[in-house]
Amino acid sequence: MRKPLIAGNWKMNNTLIESKSLIDALVGRVLPADREYVICPPYTALSLVGDRIKETPIVLGAQNMHHELKGAYTGEISPQMLKELQVAYVIVGHSERRQLFNETNKSINEKVKMAVKQGMHPILCVGESLAQREGNMHERIVKSQLIEALKDVDEEGMRQVVIAYEPVWAIGTGRTATSKQANKMAGFIREVVSSQYDKKVSESIQILYGGSVKPSNIDELMAESDIDGALVGGASLKAEDFYRLMTFGATK
Repeated sequence: MRKPLIAGNWKMNNTLIESKSLIDALVGRVLPADREYVICPPYTALSLVGDRIKETPIVLGAQNMHHELKGAYTGEISPQMLKELQVAYVIVGHSERRQLFNETNKSINEKVKMAVKQGMHPILCVGESLAQREGNMHERIVKSQLIEALKDVDEEGMRQVVIAYEPVWAIGTGRTATSKQANKMAGFIREVVSSQYDKKVSESIQILYGGSVKPSNIDELMAESDIDGALVGGASLKAEDFYRLMTFGATK
């Protein structure tokens, strides 16, 4: 059985004071034991948040990293620096990184491989634009992103990878793919992974949905067969909303 995974991506939000307030509002609450939880704060808050979640079911994630261990890369963060802070997950290939910072499938592939090599779980983001969806190119685009980003990742390494389907047209727009659309793409992603590895691997990986996930749609999304969790943006910045997502199916 695949464990559900709820991951919060705070993006470029929250000062240290705000981060402390938000994480303190979550720590100590009762969380279902049959699922996993990740919070990805900005780099400046990784240490603070990491300290506060040590005795909880929540683990620490980062929003990005460089694919080299060290070097003359001003402004970048290396996997060694993240590991030192007990970062277990790292978001790779988010659409905002692709669009705003010109990340390519090739550069994303380098990050995936390095995260795996360093024992971290890359959360590999894939997804299509509205034009690509309306042009019926969405499966072709997602398949290309998957194959190129997972190049040279072996079967053992693949077991560390989490895949997040985030349709670009639904991120931060308030517009959400229907649960059926999201599940159909998650199933397609599983088929692509199966073709590149095997069915056993494809059935074991967690596939998350991201794109305006909120308390009002989490239960419907999580009821789908191939959706194993959510990568949450805006709703992870509000303690009550995020707690509702973490406890989907258990609270109203």
